Amino acid sequence: MDTAGATEKARQGGRERSRRVPRRRAGRLGPRTRKAVLIVHIAASGAWLGLDLVLGILVATALLGGDGAALAVAVAAFATWPMVAVGALTLASGVVLGLGSRYGLVRYRWVLVKLVLNVVLVFLVVVALSPQVGALAGEGRAALASGGDLAFDPGMLFPPVVSSTAVAFAIAISVVKPWGRTLRGRTAVEGPAH
Repeated sequence: MDTAGATEKARQGGRERSRRVPRRRAGRLGPRTRKAVLIVHIAASGAWLGLDLVLGILVATALLGGDGAALAVAVAAFATWPMVAVGALTLASGVVLGLGSRYGLVRYRWVLVKLVLNVVLVFLVVVALSPQVGALAGEGRAALASGGDLAFDPGMLFPPVVSSTAVAFAIAISVVKPWGRTLRGRTAVEGPAH
């Protein structure tokens, strides 16, 4: 009888342990929060890729003989600030994921590459693309008002090709997770070298 009681206690103790929620490390996101931030991150990067592709299609259409003036105004409607918004949202959600997960921001090379790509692309949209698109939009509005047409500079195809390639690459390395840990990531796991 005594062994039956001990067996029952052991079984109950086992059930109790299996119901316990494993403790998270300080600063880590909980599973639900991590999934919510990950969904935002994926949606924002997908929206960014979509905006880049649409920009490329509009520019290619203008270069192939479409109504350049109307297309210039259409490009200006979404080519800068919506791209900055989704780029910033991608960056912010990526930083939250990095800081709140085992991957960190600088522990793995693929995460670091994504971070650098994101910062560089948002910077280029603000510094390089925005003034160019602003000038193009002004010329497009003037051409529409005068009834004329506008010829696009073939160089306008460069930003959406580079950006969409970089965003697609960032998405791909998120899935594949190539390369290894950075020097800082190895040091954090192994401890400092003496």
